[in-house]
Amino acid sequence: MGEDYQRRQRETITAALKRTDVVICTALIPGRQAPILLTEAMVGELAPGSVAVDLAVESGGNVEGSRLGEIVTTPNGVKIIGYANMASRIPVDASQLYARNLLSFLTLLVDKDGKLKIDTNDEIIKATLLTADGAVVNPAVLPPAPADVRAAAS
Repeated sequence: MGEDYQRRQRETITAALKRTDVVICTALIPGRQAPILLTEAMVGELAPGSVAVDLAVESGGNVEGSRLGEIVTTPNGVKIIGYANMASRIPVDASQLYARNLLSFLTLLVDKDGKLKIDTNDEIIKATLLTADGAVVNPAVLPPAPADVRAAAS
């Protein structure tokens, strides 16, 4: 890319940054230092409290001012996250979120004495219940009605 193209690209990005709260930079070139995508001046256009995540920090970084393994807060209050191997941090949060959701769901199915209780008046229980008293009750798993089969065949 020529210098004029890069200048115009930076101008466009800088204008967009004024309306942005989170920026995630991921540009890497194998075997080379990561290109700077956000200069210090561009980071200065972000509103206080905004966040820039530099996923290329291990290769020099895409965000000017990022530091490997740190969260840097700029003078204007922008946080630049420069954690190494960010992808390895995500499974822990996802597992914790899943565990909390599963516990919350199972809590709906057990009474104070630890006995199973299926309250079909609860909208979550009703939406996840597949069968009751030997019959399929969830419309998503009901077999199609005969009229539906004829309509689908034509």
